[in-house]
Amino acid sequence: MSHNNSLSRAEVDFFVENGYLGPYAAISPAKMKPIRAAIEAQVLMTDGPNPRRPMQSRHMDSPEVYDLAAHPAVIERIACLLGPDIVVWTTNFWLKEPGGAEIPWHQDINFWPIEPPVNVSAWIAIDEVTVDNACVRIIPGSHRQFMQHSQAPAEMAIHEMVDANAYDESEAVNMELKPGEFFLFSERLLHASGVNNSNRRRLGLSVRVTVPFVHIFQDDHLHPGHTAILARGKDVMGFNRYGGRP
Repeated sequence: MSHNNSLSRAEVDFFVENGYLGPYAAISPAKMKPIRAAIEAQVLMTDGPNPRRPMQSRHMDSPEVYDLAAHPAVIERIACLLGPDIVVWTTNFWLKEPGGAEIPWHQDINFWPIEPPVNVSAWIAIDEVTVDNACVRIIPGSHRQFMQHSQAPAEMAIHEMVDANAYDESEAVNMELKPGEFFLFSERLLHASGVNNSNRRRLGLSVRVTVPFVHIFQDDHLHPGHTAILARGKDVMGFNRYGGRP
């Protein structure tokens, strides 16, 4: 694991080939403790900027979430993949309590309001994330095609999924993470997570990252008043709205 925040050419090639990278450490488990406590008190217990989805866009009202989303360990690595000008277009917490529902195999770009579809996501562990409490599972190399999505069964945590014939689940890799660790993945990488069969909560933060020439459909598809973070460099395009640290 490299300690500086840049990627080697070999890591860049691995991402292009496989659609993911990591895990990397942004913050030590010890330093995550007060951050986790702040998220539990100020984020999980309150409504956020999006009235329909309290887990979304909390970078707009929580300094802890903003700092995670703009963390140099994340942003500098993504800059090695997307270039010097970096936009965090949304953040979303993925909370799976014990017994929490399965998320079926899917590609994120199927659901997203960005055009053109350029994105690298970071999934940051707030809790310890293991196979037991339903870590994210990925299929390396699956990002090199767009896959058809269809209606998912009602008990699933999201409403669409990729047909089971489109991938080989035996190739799946489990992304187990300590608190403060993260992995990076493409907007097209197939991923999923099972039912949380443990007695431990599983909380992660996804940070969605793009570039200034991409249009984010902020008001109509995210929520009115949505702001992104210009996390690095500059935006000479002016398509999107930004906010500062809350």
